[in-house]
Amino acid sequence: MKEIVLASGNKGKIAEFNAMLAPVSVISPKDLGLDFGVEETGKTFFENALIKARALYELCGKPTIADDSGLCVDALDGAPGVYSARYSGGSDADNVAKLLKTLEGRSDRKAHFTSCIVYYDGERTVEAYGHTYGEIALAPEGENGFGYDPVFVSDDLKKSFGVADETEKNSVSHRARALAELKIKLAGFGV
Repeated sequence: MKEIVLASGNKGKIAEFNAMLAPVSVISPKDLGLDFGVEETGKTFFENALIKARALYELCGKPTIADDSGLCVDALDGAPGVYSARYSGGSDADNVAKLLKTLEGRSDRKAHFTSCIVYYDGERTVEAYGHTYGEIALAPEGENGFGYDPVFVSDDLKKSFGVADETEKNSVSHRARALAELKIKLAGFGV
């Protein structure tokens, strides 16, 4: 069975990648006894994912995958984008508060989540993208998910990701869509 190392220690993400990429086995750097971390200095989702995938490959010598994702708001010219996790310099709640304050009085609240996943094996670089569209609510709704989920009202689900359960969210998420595209591309290489 093919094994790929995911540039993450998040158990939920590892389980999601395993479910989507089966029969390929996705493991974490910790499974190999490695302590992995790298600074994301890219200006695009692709650049950040590639930085992580290459750095992990150099460390372990096995095929790797890494993802970078974020929220892009039309009225803010795509911000917070690659800076989504560090938009306010504080917590998820601080990021949401800054976003809502920035959008006060604006009628255009369209937004989308983007995910870029990169596979790297020392020779090949394969990238895949996924998007999910919606708009930013006036106030947080629901306790589920994380990050901007409580203020992102999905076009597909007609409710916030904060209200949606995990199965609903994963059925339309940007990461699930990127993983589906990646699986097709990797199958073309016999992975």
